[in-house]
Amino acid sequence: MKHEAAMLHTHPTFKLAFIGGGNTSAVGYVHFCAAHMDHKFQVVAGAFCRNQENNKATGIHWGISSDRVYDDWKYMVEAEKDHIDAFVVLTPTPHHLEVLQYLFEKKLPVICEKAMVCGPKEIAALRPYYDPEKQFLAVTFNYSGYAMVRELKHLINSGKLGEIQKIHLEMPQEGFRRPPDIAGKTSQPQAWRLQDAEVPTICLDLGVHLHHLSSFLLNEEPSHTLAEFSNHSQYANLVDDVHMLVKYASGIKGSMWMSKTAIGHRNGLQVRIYGDIGSAKWLQLNPDELELNFNDGRREILDRAGQCDYAHQFRYNRMKPGHPTGFVEAFANLYSDIAQDLVSFQQGQTSSNSYVFGLEHAADGLKLFAAAKRSTQTLSWEDV
Repeated sequence: MKHEAAMLHTHPTFKLAFIGGGNTSAVGYVHFCAAHMDHKFQVVAGAFCRNQENNKATGIHWGISSDRVYDDWKYMVEAEKDHIDAFVVLTPTPHHLEVLQYLFEKKLPVICEKAMVCGPKEIAALRPYYDPEKQFLAVTFNYSGYAMVRELKHLINSGKLGEIQKIHLEMPQEGFRRPPDIAGKTSQPQAWRLQDAEVPTICLDLGVHLHHLSSFLLNEEPSHTLAEFSNHSQYANLVDDVHMLVKYASGIKGSMWMSKTAIGHRNGLQVRIYGDIGSAKWLQLNPDELELNFNDGRREILDRAGQCDYAHQFRYNRMKPGHPTGFVEAFANLYSDIAQDLVSFQQGQTSSNSYVFGLEHAADGLKLFAAAKRSTQTLSWEDV
């Protein structure tokens, strides 16, 4: 255990600059907390908000030197590019393409909040600017940062569930019908989330997480999909509920459900996976446990205090079992993996971290949801 603890501090603290992510952002503070949690990163600069009052307030709140809080993100990039280790892109998804093209053209290291861009057409527009051999990119899909999700991946890979046959993922939320109340203020949907483009925004917001988890657990991409898009909210002409069937070349079948109008679900992220020997279920609201069932009738609850091969590690136990880990800790686990990747990148080595994902993974998810959109138009199965 002492050796594992010592390993947490074998590399320098990386310097970050935020583009977006200020005090009006949905995810900025999460990234800030997660990046700092294990002392592997420090946010030292930022162009946090277009609103300059909020921009300055964010810098003060986070202890950023006032001369490193910038009114303009492009000016910040030019001023800071020789002083920081990576730029973190946290603006709304429709703005990512412009920012990423600018950063890639200058060969600067990037950490980008999902969804990377708005669809396959924007991925195609990015490719001329991006060289994976020379540039660092990490796209943050944080749910695979949960220790028990990683434990589940190990169980699958080791054959504990047998040959996988089915996977079902869902992420129902209620935000369009019952906006969350945060500190006494109703949090209405951000304007960009109320507009659909090449693929529905709900797929960029929620769907990419389901794609990521399925691909992460199965080591395989969907080959075909059949989808139905619905509108159940007061926002007309907006997709707010998605049902998808998916097929994999290996023969695995699956489904995905995401919703912004499922009253009673704050965040109902759930993964169920079935093999010919056993099955597993993980709920994000009960993150430290895996429910396992086997074909001999055994039922088990595996938690961080149990016989885990991955979740018992020091890095996943900032507090002892019985004190559940959560969303920010999962994000911090991912940031630790990104730090390991940055070390390799700066040393001229190829990344070997199976927990950090980049452009191709993001592109695969966007292709899936573009195929789903085609399916709603043809009313038939579509190739991904």
